[in-house]
Amino acid sequence: MTPTSRRRPALLVLGLLMVFVTLTRPAAAQDDPYTATVTVDATSDSVAKARDVARLDGARKALDAVVAKLAGGPDKAKPLKLSDNQITDLVASFEVANEKMTAVRYTADYTYHFKPADVAKAMQSAGIAVNNTGAPANPSQSAPGKPVVVLPVYLDGDTALLWDDPNPWRDAWSQRAPGSGGTSLVVPLGDVSDLAAIDGDKARTGDSASLVAIAKKEGADDVLVMIAQRRNGDNPGVDVTVRRYHAGQFVDVHFDSIDAKPNEADADLFKRAADTIAADLDNGWKNAKGGPGDQQGTLIVAAPISGLDDWLKLRDRLQTIPLVRKIDVKALSRQEATIEIQYLGTMDQLKANLSAAKLDLQGGDPTWRLARISDKP
Repeated sequence: MTPTSRRRPALLVLGLLMVFVTLTRPAAAQDDPYTATVTVDATSDSVAKARDVARLDGARKALDAVVAKLAGGPDKAKPLKLSDNQITDLVASFEVANEKMTAVRYTADYTYHFKPADVAKAMQSAGIAVNNTGAPANPSQSAPGKPVVVLPVYLDGDTALLWDDPNPWRDAWSQRAPGSGGTSLVVPLGDVSDLAAIDGDKARTGDSASLVAIAKKEGADDVLVMIAQRRNGDNPGVDVTVRRYHAGQFVDVHFDSIDAKPNEADADLFKRAADTIAADLDNGWKNAKGGPGDQQGTLIVAAPISGLDDWLKLRDRLQTIPLVRKIDVKALSRQEATIEIQYLGTMDQLKANLSAAKLDLQGGDPTWRLARISDKP
């Protein structure tokens, strides 16, 4: 076997990974202060290692550029002293363009979108003030005088309902009195222009262009996608995942679980759940049950696939699951995808969410496998 032929499998996997990244990362607005584009160039023992080095170096360079922009100029900022893992945790998403590679060298242009709230916290810890008037001093809150758009998505099985009826979750939010709570929340009416801007599937998958469109329509920068799922069985109630987006980019996610009272009507349960989430927003999620601060996990999962198209379909299905916070590809071949899933809540809650999406989590630590229920004999 020649050296070139030995490299082909690795290059094939790399190509698949790059397709995954570019397909799942929408471009952000050029004026987003938490976004920066850098050119990366790295050499290592292999192109795969060079790519990993380039990606980390690029994230650090991009973060330095973002910090300088937020601080009001390079003279008012200093590089944040963070580890590679800490910097990676600040990245919400990234895009790749103009890739060039040899057996040992990798170059490309990377656009990094950072998590506004986490970057602000890191700058505060380093004693760097946010002086860019285009960015809120506290990005976890909307800019003064601007509302926050609420999109109440109700999961009925694997169907995401937003403007459709019946949607008891949207009804509960629409019936709340304007100005209730400390945060100015606005629920769109669901008119023709709203339907044209975004739908349930685009909301739950975080489609950047659609989120920007609905926010602009309401005169806002921030959108809260609130995904509610009815919980039945021995412990009935409602599980709610709240994902915040700023300028179309993911900021953070929170989770709360509201238990039903004996003989409580669904309308009353969803109304109480809406009031609970609004209170959570006002108090910084300190009282949320099962919030990301105390219930979250990570697991490595292997899933059989029949090719790239099949993987993309599986990925899209995973992205519809409310508790799934992040999906990272560890290895990809024509027969199998090995992924790392970061999730909120408990393992039982994750399994229940996967089951609703017709996915079955099998096995246990350290070997988990994901099967599509429709594929099972």
